[in-house]
Amino acid sequence: MELTEPTIWSTDRLELGEGLRWVDDRLVLVDLLAGRLLETDGDGPAPLRELRRLDVPLGAVAPVADRPGDWLAAAGTGVTLLPATGDPRPVVELVADAPEPTRMNDAVADPHGRFWAGSMTYAGAAGGGTLYRLAPGAAPVPAVTGLTIPNGPAFDAAGTTMYLADTPRGEVDRFTVDPGTGALHGREPFLRLSPADGGPDGITVDAAGHLWIALWGGAAVRRYRPDGTLEREIRLPAKQPAGICLGGPDLRRLFIGTARVGLAAAGPADGALLAVDVPVPGLPTAHATAPVR
Repeated sequence: MELTEPTIWSTDRLELGEGLRWVDDRLVLVDLLAGRLLETDGDGPAPLRELRRLDVPLGAVAPVADRPGDWLAAAGTGVTLLPATGDPRPVVELVADAPEPTRMNDAVADPHGRFWAGSMTYAGAAGGGTLYRLAPGAAPVPAVTGLTIPNGPAFDAAGTTMYLADTPRGEVDRFTVDPGTGALHGREPFLRLSPADGGPDGITVDAAGHLWIALWGGAAVRRYRPDGTLEREIRLPAKQPAGICLGGPDLRRLFIGTARVGLAAAGPADGALLAVDVPVPGLPTAHATAPVR
């Protein structure tokens, strides 16, 4: 089944479809504000299955290395372990004491097993967001501060290049990552978008080292070359694409989570999970070995 145009992949309509991951031959994603962890097979359109429901916002999850069915989650005001069985187990609080009401947002594991999780204020206050790094045996590190709504990050195959989006600012920056420590160096502007383009939201790097970006409010996803030039744009039937990943049996199916939140009049595809096939595959989903209890 070749998808040459964006196709609605589920009957569900999500408030805020984010945090897409291809794990163990299935797609995993969150309905962020509703605190829901969901999954579906990649074989054909089907209703989403609920794996977990939390009473706090659930930003994104990463599978835990050597612990099948366990997830490390950016949830509420910190990081939580969602075990295959049993109740969620708090790992660390990160923003519970922030001066303004703040929650976790997007998160991902890098190829070296570190877990990176961003925070934002509920009001989207400028400078109120932070990207945290969690590594085994170390205290959480505020790796990038002064953000507004961080999304991503996304890493290349070696884990030595990191991209980070700040959605309302229209900015994507690129960093060099020390593979041993996770320390960031050489921050540089990668992309600057105008409001007419939409805000850079979910991001992912493919096997060719190109960066895919979901454009919140722009009804499109774009693929950029490593030099920052635009390679292609795919227009979408949903106004607010939020999370993306490359999955399916050959990692060439681009899945796109979209959102209805904030729309005065949602269209028929707003909040839908979308899918379209692309020529270049993605990278395998990294597993977290960040400290868990």
